[in-house]
Amino acid sequence: MVGIVLLGIFVLLLAFGAPIAVCLGMSSVGAILVQGAGKPLDAIMSVLPRLCSSASSKFVLLAIPFFILSGNVMEKAGISGRLINLAEKCLGHIRGGMAMVCVVVSCFFAAISGSGPATVAALGLIMIPALKKAGYSPAFACALMAAGGAIGVVIPPSITFVVYGSIADASITDLFKAGVIPGLLMGLGLIVAALFVGRKANLTVQPKASGKERLKAFKDAFWGLLMPVIILGGIYGSIFTPTEAAAVSVFYGLIVGVFIYREVNWKKMKDILIDSCSTTATVMFITMGATLFGYVLTRARLDLAIENFMLTVTNGNTVIFFIIVNVVLLIAGCFLDSTSALYIFTPLFAPVAVQLGIDPIHLGTVMIVNLAIGLFTPPVGVNLYVACGIGDIKIEEITKGIVPCLIAELAVLLLITYVPAISTFLIH
Repeated sequence: MVGIVLLGIFVLLLAFGAPIAVCLGMSSVGAILVQGAGKPLDAIMSVLPRLCSSASSKFVLLAIPFFILSGNVMEKAGISGRLINLAEKCLGHIRGGMAMVCVVVSCFFAAISGSGPATVAALGLIMIPALKKAGYSPAFACALMAAGGAIGVVIPPSITFVVYGSIADASITDLFKAGVIPGLLMGLGLIVAALFVGRKANLTVQPKASGKERLKAFKDAFWGLLMPVIILGGIYGSIFTPTEAAAVSVFYGLIVGVFIYREVNWKKMKDILIDSCSTTATVMFITMGATLFGYVLTRARLDLAIENFMLTVTNGNTVIFFIIVNVVLLIAGCFLDSTSALYIFTPLFAPVAVQLGIDPIHLGTVMIVNLAIGLFTPPVGVNLYVACGIGDIKIEEITKGIVPCLIAELAVLLLITYVPAISTFLIH
């Protein structure tokens, strides 16, 4: 009965277009009331503030607002334009080079922002018109930018890895290391897809830049390029923890934006703080709602029922287990944001993975690559809507352009899923 109430309210609210945090929270409250039927209302509801407080007060989650703030600072500091200029000077003379620029810069900016939508928003205003001018269709230009932005949740530092690590009690440093090669493979897959599409298009190329022009572009972008080196080098060198690295990145971003590039003023700082607070509040609201949802699943023993069912179905076969994980998350990614999906499915998949001898780091990488693909798949892919808004096209149009990118990323997903060494190579 509790399970029916929980899932019934959740699906109903989702169908009516309620925010995902509301769907998770309200369905959980409804199920808690059913569970505690016959008890005093204050006794039943007293669990809510305790669960919400514990969900949002984990030390590791402090990295989220810092990385969000850091990404916003670097976005407003003019880093994106300088990175694009450097990539254009190096790759713009190659046929299909503008698509390569889009993907390469997405990878670089992903290592600064840690967020998919932020990457699309920061780069799309420049890259989408440039891709159209190079000869790509508006649909594919927007689709490539949306897919490139999805790399932001895989290449470290990644907010999504922080969330998974806090749920699965996994090392965030190891998760960051595990995301490097898969993120680069996703970028390579998009480049291949873009070159394939570009064969049939009348692509234009830019004049080859001189060594002097490239050097000037490199010097101009140097401080932006240095940021991921400081963050990741500090983490991997055990100089500071991921949470401390997030705080360092904010401090560094402010120095670059205010004193070196001089593009962050008081007005921009106000906008940065408002955007960061709004995004952080959204993430933490989802975190609390998802925690309540997980609490109900546990109290009703639904998680054990699902775990036993999966162990029976897989019969110890990791291939079948990963087929289930990929199918479920690819479908869920079409409707849920990555934070919600991780809070719902990690407690279900992680215990089964442990019993099957699967490395939690590998499982986390597979789950997050799945959810990254969800960022640019309709009907609720956040990156798609950001790219459509920038490119001024309808969601129906961009859906046609997303197919080559989706095929490429699904091929990369299969490779990452069934070759664990891709994720664990930098750890061991």
